[in-house]
Amino acid sequence: MTISRKILMEESENKIWMFLLENEEIVEIHCDQKGDSVRCRHTLGNIYVGKVKNIVSNIGAAFIEIESGIECYYDMSQAENAFFLKKSGKKPLCIGDELVVQISREAMKTKVPTVSSNINFTGKYAILTSGNTRIGISGKLPKTLREELKEKLGPLKNEEYGLIIRTNAKDVEFSAILEEVEKLRDNFYKLKQTAAMRTCFSCLVQAPPSYITDLKNVYTEGLTEIVIQGEGLYRQVREYYEKEYPDELGKLRLYEDPKLPLSSLYNTRSAVEKALGQRVWLKDGAYLVIQYTEALTVIDVNSGKYISRKNPAESYLKINLAAAKETARQLRLRNLSGIVIVDFINLDNKNDEQELLKALRQYLSQDPIQSTVVDVTELQLVEITRKKVRRPLHESIRT
Repeated sequence: MTISRKILMEESENKIWMFLLENEEIVEIHCDQKGDSVRCRHTLGNIYVGKVKNIVSNIGAAFIEIESGIECYYDMSQAENAFFLKKSGKKPLCIGDELVVQISREAMKTKVPTVSSNINFTGKYAILTSGNTRIGISGKLPKTLREELKEKLGPLKNEEYGLIIRTNAKDVEFSAILEEVEKLRDNFYKLKQTAAMRTCFSCLVQAPPSYITDLKNVYTEGLTEIVIQGEGLYRQVREYYEKEYPDELGKLRLYEDPKLPLSSLYNTRSAVEKALGQRVWLKDGAYLVIQYTEALTVIDVNSGKYISRKNPAESYLKINLAAAKETARQLRLRNLSGIVIVDFINLDNKNDEQELLKALRQYLSQDPIQSTVVDVTELQLVEITRKKVRRPLHESIRT
């Protein structure tokens, strides 16, 4: 099935909104603060010279300052391959050590940001990483293309950095991938040279605002246009594309209809309200209830007003299959991550249960962010994990 994609961007109440549409349906909503707040300064992808402030050996973690008073969580298992600028002792990691770290996860609720010494430079088609020197290819690319790319990239294998080829590389010439890899490699070597001359707490690389980075991370296959309301925002996006992706400038369009704003044309405000709601209605009267806790997200499937003349087993399977599809959609729409527990309607037939899990895995596989069905508990609760990188929508809006 061919998917037509479109991106809408607008500024409202000191926030930048981005909506990704697939076949005219909103599937992702991103909301970012505009301005120079602390959270804006400590953007995902920023690279700093940090100092080890504290070590908690029993959990294998350290806390690294990237700015006076701003401590971040650090996994000590990474220390073996870290790029140190100052070493205070012979142990792999010591209090007072200064090293290069990158924000790999933004602060969420009461949790501080997470930093990593596995430095990543992310492009549209490839990622250069110092944490793993292998060459990896996105599993969402066709097998024949994966094998072809791995063979072509073989000569680039080295002991300093690795490469990951992204899903967006599917329909581009290999020369474009190679050109981007060379640019990422130049940035990596420039960082190493610059870091050696900088003092502690220096910000070595300031990542673009999240709403710019989001443009690089969405699936570009079938992307027809990027519609932007607001001249200032349009200029900022255009400057970025002129520098990074000049061949795609034709996709940018400034929206200038004062009588009919984008929010009215595409009904985006209603989409946001629904994405913040606790109850999500399915066809035929069934519904989901989505609730957030400190540790996880809980989704409860209810038959609601569903009426059917079929036998109960068939009806419950039908409701659950619809709920599985909507669950995958809501995880992506709301950017929910971490542990997700789904309480489907109990199925007595094991074959029905396997059919449900197969469908759920298929729907989750369409998500650009890694999502996995972990297990089914004895109480028939389905456990899902989704990689945690950015704040969920409900937190982003209310910050």
